Amino acid sequence: MAIDITTAYKAGAFAAQRVPRSISSLLVNAGGQAVALLAGDRRVIVERNLSRVSGEMLTSSELRSGAATTFAQYGRYFLDSFRLPALSAKQIDDGFTYVGYENITEPLERGVSPILVLPHLGGWEWAAFWLTKVEGHKVTAVVEELRPPELFEWFRSFRESLGMNVVAAGPDAGPAILEALSNQHIVCLLSDRVVGDVSSVTVDFFGERTKLPAGPATLALRTGSPLVPVAVYFDGDKHFADARPAIPAVRESTFRNDVTRVTQLLANELERFIRAAPEQWHVLQPGWPSDYRALGRPMPKYMAGLA
Repeated sequence: MAIDITTAYKAGAFAAQRVPRSISSLLVNAGGQAVALLAGDRRVIVERNLSRVSGEMLTSSELRSGAATTFAQYGRYFLDSFRLPALSAKQIDDGFTYVGYENITEPLERGVSPILVLPHLGGWEWAAFWLTKVEGHKVTAVVEELRPPELFEWFRSFRESLGMNVVAAGPDAGPAILEALSNQHIVCLLSDRVVGDVSSVTVDFFGERTKLPAGPATLALRTGSPLVPVAVYFDGDKHFADARPAIPAVRESTFRNDVTRVTQLLANELERFIRAAPEQWHVLQPGWPSDYRALGRPMPKYMAGLA
C-alpha cells in the first residue's frame, strides 16, 4: 500500500532523531544525486536559478553538479530541522554562530518588534529554535500553507513544538502578524518568492523583472517595525546566521511607491545573501516570467504585464 506524503514526513522525522547523523548525512548526500536526476521541472528551475545567480557563467556539467548539491542541501534542511526536538539547548547553541545579532536585539530592548526577512536558504528553523530555546524570545513564523492540509497541520504542530507561533501565509495573515508584533514577537517572513494570493510588487531581482511579496515593506511602513534582512547558512556541521542592519523603511512618496522602493531594497539584500551560497538556495518553483516560458506553463495572474 502506498504511503501518503504526511506519513512519509513523519517517518523521516522519526528516523532523523534516531539514525546517527554521520549515516543520515551520507544518505542525504547520495539522495541529492538521485533526486536531481529525477526531479524534472524542479531540476530545471534549480539549474536556472544557479545560472542566473552566476551570471550564466556555469557550464552544463557545473549546473548538473550544482543542482545535485542543492537537492542534497535541501535534504539537509529537513534532516537538521527534524533533529531539533531531540537536541538540548546547549547542543543547539554549540551548533550555531552568528553576526549582527544586535540588529535584532536592539529594537527589542526599545520595546519594538523586528521583522526578519529571509530567503529560502540553508536551515532557518535552527536559528528560530535558537531564538526561542536558547535566547528565550517569542517568535512568530509565517509559512507557506502546504497541501494536503494534514501535512500543513503536522508541520505547524512540529514547528510549534520548537517554540514558534506559526501563521499560514496568505491575505488573512495580516491580523495575526500585527498581533504578534504588538506582543513583542520576532516575526520571520520568507520573502524571496510570492506564495499564494498575496499582494506583490515588481522588482529587479538578479537582473530580471519579477514580483516579490509586498507584505514585508507594507508592515514595516505601517508599524515602524525594523525590517531586518537575515540569512541562515549551513557552515560545515554547524549553522551560521548573518543579520544585516535594518532596511530604511520610511515614507517618501505615495504609499504604493514607498512599498515598491523598500521591496527593491529588500531584493538587493536577498541577492547579496543568495550569491554567498547559491547552492543552498532551495527554491524549486518558477519565480520569473522566463521560468514559466522555459517550462511551457502559463504565467500566474500576479505576473501579468511582466512578459
